[in-house]
Amino acid sequence: EATRIGLYDFGFNDFLMSDDETVLGAVRLFLECDLINKFRVPYDVLCRWVLSVKKNYRPVTYHNWRHAFNVTQTMFVILKTPPFSSMFSDVEIFAMMTASLCHDLDHRGTNNAFQSKIESPLARLYSTSTMEHHHFDHSIMIMNSEGNNIFQSLSDADYREALSILEDSILSTDLALYFKKRGSFISRAHGDVTDWTMEDNKSLLRAMMMTACDVSAICKPWEVQKKVAELVYSEFFQQGDIERTKLHQKPIDIMDR
Repeated sequence: EATRIGLYDFGFNDFLMSDDETVLGAVRLFLECDLINKFRVPYDVLCRWVLSVKKNYRPVTYHNWRHAFNVTQTMFVILKTPPFSSMFSDVEIFAMMTASLCHDLDHRGTNNAFQSKIESPLARLYSTSTMEHHHFDHSIMIMNSEGNNIFQSLSDADYREALSILEDSILSTDLALYFKKRGSFISRAHGDVTDWTMEDNKSLLRAMMMTACDVSAICKPWEVQKKVAELVYSEFFQQGDIERTKLHQKPIDIMDR
């Protein structure tokens, strides 16, 4: 079934699926990684967790459940593609897949700069990577809810590692952090002697993979890419409208309708 609906394909198109089918697709992604057997995750806990994650995405135009599902599907394909398929431990794969599905939890359809402009409680709580810190906290809140802890059978050491990778991966989706790391990654990627088994290098690679998956729609077939682009600029324009009408500020060009 995973192959039939295109879960192994970089050109995957979720627009053909109902909401219920995307839930089944998300569960299938974790089953295909064999994470459920390897870490003894009860099937009902996995299903409950996926449904809880979906419920905690707001019905905003772009940064919603379907975006999270698509990011997770792209991460899945990368992790199944050589040489990446042999570069990561099971704990890393589990954490990265989890981070992909949770990376925009409770997104409000506005960016970090907007949170700072309105001096939101989140901006007061987190001065940098505001929304990304919130997405991580929200993912922990769900996991700590009864019957939702998909990490429950991990050893203490694996649990600490998984949470650390989960946090780093979600924070890495802040494009401000991506641009700070990009130069270092490019120089290492072009180096002939870079040892990607070293944790410092592997951590950087995981961060770049999260960003690649987050913006992967630009690499989709045109008919998919165009629809996603329309969703992105629609959400941007909605923020720009709020800035113009309620904050009485001129929005930046990409958010100016």
